[in-house]
Amino acid sequence: MESIRFLLISICMGAWLGGSLSSDGLARVGLKKRNLDLNSIHAARITRPRATSFARVTSNAEIVYLKNYLDTQYYGEIGIGSPPQIFTVVFDTGSSNLWVPSSKCLLSVTGFLDSYSGIPCKIQYGSGSVSGNNDLNFPYNMAEQGHVSQKVFSLWLNRNPSSELGGEIVFGGLDWRHFKGDHTYVPVTGRGYWQIQVGDIFIANNPTGLCAGGCSAIVDSGTSFLAGPTRIVAQINHAIGARGIVSLECKEVVSKYWNSIWDSMISGLRPEIICVDVGLCLYNNNTVIETVVDGEATDRLSVDEGGALCTFCEMIVFWIQVQLKEKKAKEKIFHYVDELCERLPNPLGKSFINCDEITAMPYVSFTIGNRSFPLSPEQYIVRVEESYATICLSGFAALDMPPRQGPLWILGDVFLGAYHTVFDFGNHRIGFAKAA
Repeated sequence: MESIRFLLISICMGAWLGGSLSSDGLARVGLKKRNLDLNSIHAARITRPRATSFARVTSNAEIVYLKNYLDTQYYGEIGIGSPPQIFTVVFDTGSSNLWVPSSKCLLSVTGFLDSYSGIPCKIQYGSGSVSGNNDLNFPYNMAEQGHVSQKVFSLWLNRNPSSELGGEIVFGGLDWRHFKGDHTYVPVTGRGYWQIQVGDIFIANNPTGLCAGGCSAIVDSGTSFLAGPTRIVAQINHAIGARGIVSLECKEVVSKYWNSIWDSMISGLRPEIICVDVGLCLYNNNTVIETVVDGEATDRLSVDEGGALCTFCEMIVFWIQVQLKEKKAKEKIFHYVDELCERLPNPLGKSFINCDEITAMPYVSFTIGNRSFPLSPEQYIVRVEESYATICLSGFAALDMPPRQGPLWILGDVFLGAYHTVFDFGNHRIGFAKAA
């Protein structure tokens, strides 16, 4: 599994792991935690790449997304070489390489990746390139050399803000002190990432609908927030009172096309072609896109995805579908959809929350392996201590992928802090249990 790939030769593990090798076949690395601030949070990005940008060079990876590490909160230390030189690293399950500054880099730290052996490689990014050598996958290397007893590593993140210990990553097994109950294991579904399948997402007891037939999710310890489709994040923001942005295009579709959209849905017209029927989306017979309607995967004809009115029309149709399943009245659905247009996730920042209202907010639950994994408001709200006040932010951010790749969720530290996670690369599966 390409989870954390280190570009290093085989050297004595005890000399460079920033933790300890124990007699029970486990290698432990204590994690440190830094405080987040608004500047780093707002500067952080999780986006889909443009045509000239690539986050990974692998022909097997269908899902590609870009991020920076400005909002990274958890990190550890490793030592490289003999005597070891200490480096601060992010143990990022959403990336497959270890970037190490090389002594050959005179002008840029992104020039080379230093290594003593392996296959030469060069990766082109949208903002530059890096080059170096690939070596054997690091966790596999530890298992093959007998430094750990099992082909697994586990992650525990300490979300206690008053604790100095940020968490622990354990190579070779589990620490029973870090979780409660049994783990629920699900298979890894993609070769490029620690990718799994999730079911519907619930706000309290209400389904959000889009993932009823299944959505891909990447378990990413290098991302602080939870990221997912705008269609769902907007519903969550509305339910928890998060301040988003007002979209005039979205409200224009509601005000001008509401009756046409409603009449088309009530008449039984297929939801996936309603926006073409009302003239907001353009017919394109060159591409067939798979979507989820009523919990089942179906084929629909591609439309003009570049148009904002088309995009919002499709969102509005989806939101109406969800509300109709809840047997809501037309007028109530109209006001609900109009309000959603005023609480869309801000693509350039995070959504603010009233800290005094956290206890009244609903649980948000993910369905994984036919089991519910709820997040309480205290778990999905991110508190940021500024000099003048405590700021509360929604832990949910918007990430919209191209139809062939999406819909996609990124399960970042907001989720991993609530659930102890086992990355079993020997059996190609991931396990979750309630964190202790």
